[in-house]
Amino acid sequence: MSKFDYNKIMPRYSAIAIILTLLSVIVIGKALYIMTAEHEYWDQVANRVKKDSVTIKPIRGNIMSCDGKLMASSLPEFKVFMDFNALRQAKNDSLWEVKLDSICLCLNQIFPEKPIKEFKEELESGRAKQSKHWPIWKHRIDYNTFCEVKKIPIFNMKLNFRSGFHYEEFNARQRPYGSLAGRTVGDLFGGIDSARCGLELSYDSILRGTNGLVHRRKVLNKFLNIMDTPPIDGADIITTIDVNMQDLAERSVIDELKLINGNVGVAIVMEVATGDIKAIVNMEKCWDGEYREIKNHAVSDLLEPGSVFKTASILVSLDDGVVDTTYKVETGGGVWPMYGREMKDHNWRKGGYGRLSLPQTLHYSSNIGVSRIVDEHYHNNPEKFVEGIYRTGLADDLHIPLVGASPARIRMPKKDAKGKQYLNWSKTALAWMSIGYETQVPPISTLTFYNAIANNGKMMQPRFVKQVMKDGAVVAEFPPVVLREHIAKESTIKTMQTILEQVVSQGLGRKAGSKTFKVAGKTGTAQMSKGAAGYKSGTINYLLSFAGFFPADNPRYSCIVCIQKSGLPASGGGMSGVVFHNIAEGIMAQSLKLDVKDAQDSTSILIPDVKDGNIMAADYVLTHLGINTNADWSGSYVDGNPIWGKASQKSNMIALHKQVEMADSVIPDVRGMGAKDAVYLIEKRGVLVKLNGRGKVVKQSLEPGHSIKAGEVCMLLLE
Repeated sequence: MSKFDYNKIMPRYSAIAIILTLLSVIVIGKALYIMTAEHEYWDQVANRVKKDSVTIKPIRGNIMSCDGKLMASSLPEFKVFMDFNALRQAKNDSLWEVKLDSICLCLNQIFPEKPIKEFKEELESGRAKQSKHWPIWKHRIDYNTFCEVKKIPIFNMKLNFRSGFHYEEFNARQRPYGSLAGRTVGDLFGGIDSARCGLELSYDSILRGTNGLVHRRKVLNKFLNIMDTPPIDGADIITTIDVNMQDLAERSVIDELKLINGNVGVAIVMEVATGDIKAIVNMEKCWDGEYREIKNHAVSDLLEPGSVFKTASILVSLDDGVVDTTYKVETGGGVWPMYGREMKDHNWRKGGYGRLSLPQTLHYSSNIGVSRIVDEHYHNNPEKFVEGIYRTGLADDLHIPLVGASPARIRMPKKDAKGKQYLNWSKTALAWMSIGYETQVPPISTLTFYNAIANNGKMMQPRFVKQVMKDGAVVAEFPPVVLREHIAKESTIKTMQTILEQVVSQGLGRKAGSKTFKVAGKTGTAQMSKGAAGYKSGTINYLLSFAGFFPADNPRYSCIVCIQKSGLPASGGGMSGVVFHNIAEGIMAQSLKLDVKDAQDSTSILIPDVKDGNIMAADYVLTHLGINTNADWSGSYVDGNPIWGKASQKSNMIALHKQVEMADSVIPDVRGMGAKDAVYLIEKRGVLVKLNGRGKVVKQSLEPGHSIKAGEVCMLLLE
């Protein structure tokens, strides 16, 4: 017989099953209630304890000069906040009330522009609202200031969630050289850390890096970051800019602009062999009379270039073989009729130049001479002349990596469908185009053309960035790019190099020249059009230019200077040429290396004058200079204490003699010593020293052996 008692056991199982069923229904019901009615509430709770896919910004890469100097770098900046809700939950309200006055006093000391009263009112307002993100200071602060803020009472609590103090960190762009090459290097929109212009914008994808992702969990009322995808910091870009050349060019441009009251000043320095842009200046007069970089005029200004274009006109004529250097042209008395208009030379009031050779038309920048040469040989076929200009590369798109850059606009003549009449060409168009009007050429294109002449006809693309580096390793190279192997025949280039050198040595470009090296180039003075108002509406604006290269016999650098100014006097050679001269002289001086032996003569002093004082230090220096010494003492400069004494010169050596040091209670004899040793010996005895002059000590107000008294001052006269 079975021991299982059905009547007793089954009621028990049924009761358990009913209870479990009821519990299941309750759980399912509660789950459905949470999923529907309380869905929004629990979402808010979840958001308070966790945050998924929080973006972590990488460190932006640096922008560096060609020799590794920092031109733009990222440093941390902070915005500081208070979470008054966390402060209340941590039960620190009473502590806040006690320390509030101290907090406001400290904040006023760090940010003195805001009174203590305002700090107190604002913080109390945030506390009344129980704000979780109340700004302590509305602006970003640097790291040093941030450290000071963290030392303030309550803010300095180790568990920040108990104090409510928290912060946001930003990557702020800092520029060690200030505004140097500012428009080319570029900058950021500070509020959103995004690139605004210049290389910062053009190479943003390289500099910016890749964002990382973390998810955040709240543990013990404090968020912990758990890394999902680490950020990848941006790479560094190495530019072609030379800081020294850039500084030299900026100072030269600004000095001339101030002198002549100019409106805009542009200067570009290019390395002939590579096309590297070593300096680029864009100064513009602002409302307060100061000059700043507002726009990158060097790559974006589409202006009629004026007489610097004449070089291209003569180059095309020589290269096509329609003229040679023996060709003569009549310029008359400085005024010449051209199809109903008058062409004038700059000296027309003085009677003009008369008959000129082809080189002389550039030497003296004769409008009539150049325009007559071009018009006589291309008037019936202007397309051939413009094709020749295109062949020089002046109209090429240089692919400048700066936003706003534009290629030159040089129009090609077009005829109607029947091929009889020109649609966009007048009888005077060719004559005026040949002297730099009816075209629009940015300074960078003009310089690239002159650089090609200096480079024996090879046109290089202007290069702004050489390399991309990451963690000290080169990850990308941007080698020099040749745009055109030859812009003209080799013989034509050689002839043009000679003519341009003569423009400076014999013609109107003399002020751009140098006494120590040869310079080649061309001046330009052009009236600037005012659109529909034409050239002569009110005050006339001028574009003054000088483009060339140096040294002319072995070109290393090419340079263009363009100045915009209102009214007369206006001279490309006398104003822009002077800036070119200053830049060229400065650059060549920086690279000048002389052998010290060349400076020696019969009057040269080969053994230095050694001051009395620490003779052990003097012996160390003299020994490393290869100068013999005669010492009656011994000691190690690296490990020993100073040895005091006197020095004297004997034939080809220095004699160093040790002297007994006076007691600390009396003034020592410091006559014959330098300021460093004299001050050390006296002030270590508790006497204040004041210096007058420089050189050796020749007189001391407290005599040697004087007994020292508290508060005494010793005056030292140096000569």
